[in-house]
This record gives sequence, structure tokens and C-alpha cells, in this order.
Amino acid sequence: MFLKRVTLLRDRIPSFDRYPFSIPSIQTLEQLDFKSDVTFFVGENGSGKSTLLEAIAYQCNFNTAGGNRNNAYQVHAASSDLGDYIRLSWLPKVINGFFLRAESFYHFATHIDEVDDTGFRDYGGRSLHQQSHGESFLSLFLHRFKGKAIYLLDEPEAALSPQRQLTFLKILHDLTTSAECQFIIATHSPILLGYPHATYGVLMMEKLEK
Repeated sequence: MFLKRVTLLRDRIPSFDRYPFSIPSIQTLEQLDFKSDVTFFVGENGSGKSTLLEAIAYQCNFNTAGGNRNNAYQVHAASSDLGDYIRLSWLPKVINGFFLRAESFYHFATHIDEVDDTGFRDYGGRSLHQQSHGESFLSLFLHRFKGKAIYLLDEPEAALSPQRQLTFLKILHDLTTSAECQFIIATHSPILLGYPHATYGVLMMEKLEK
């Protein structure tokens, strides 16, 4: 595990009446400690799961539209308004990883089509656009995700059938037990939430339970 803590820099926030600081779970957040290699953010729509995950991605210098620090492309509304107001505490710090933003994955796939010169080596040997939605997600997890990295996944179940969610759990297990990876996942999926040994940040509409 690499990322140990997220701290909200409350003294820098201009107003808690302004979005995204007005989200109740963000209003009451002081710090969130990570205690295992897999952490799930759980909560209702609008509770701040994606907002907090995007802010972490921003502080990791990952593209907040999806990808890592080497994937430079633009998608409307992919900026993180919270990103400048949190601090990440690492031990040790890693720079490798990936931010999966399910809602803009199509744009990421288009970006890869434009820049790839390896024969899609990190995506199973085929363009992500030439695979089904679920196949493209699994190709990313199987071929691009490697050791000593942090992976931030926003609703990875969006493209996965129940069977493929179970396949993803196997990949998750393999990467955390043998490849030294850390995962922070925002999800609604009860299948993914059944993963053993994970910890949970429950983002409620009223408060953030740590």
C-alpha cells in the first residue's frame, strides 16, 4: 500500500456553500486513512464518491478524464474542483497508476487509437474500440495494470456483466497479492463489495464515515 491518507485542506476552502465543498460528506471531511490495498468508496448518487476519487487522481497528476500522467487529451467537464484542496500522504510515493472514469472511457479509447504505436500491446493486441465494452475494460485490467502502482477506478462495474465482475475480482486479487498494487474504487456493485479484506469509505449524504 502506498497512499496512506487524504487530508482536506479546510483552511484554504473559500466557502463551504460552494460546490463541491457543499457536498455534506466533503463538508465534514478532515482526513481519510487507507488501511488496506483495496478501498471501496460507497454511497448514494451525489454523495461525493466520484468527486473525491477525481481529486485524488488530480493530485496523482493523472488525467482526470481517464488515464495516467502520460495520457494527454481533453474531455469537457473532466476537471477536478476539489483537487487543489486535498493533500495526499504517501509511504512510499508512487507515480505509476491509472484513473478509470467509466463515463469517459470512450474518449480514452479514441485517444489510444490516435497515439498507440505498439500494436495495442497494453490492451490485448486490439483497439479498445474493436472490443465490446466489457472486453475493453478487462483488456485494460489484464494487460495495462501492473505492479507498484495505484489504480483509481470510478464504477468499473459499468461495463461488466456479473460474470465479468467476478473475473475482475480475480484480477484484483492477483494484482494486490503478487504485484504490489493499491486500488481505490467507487462502486455501487454488491458483487465487487464482496471482495474480502477490503476497507470501506462510506460517503453518506449527511457525513463521511471513516
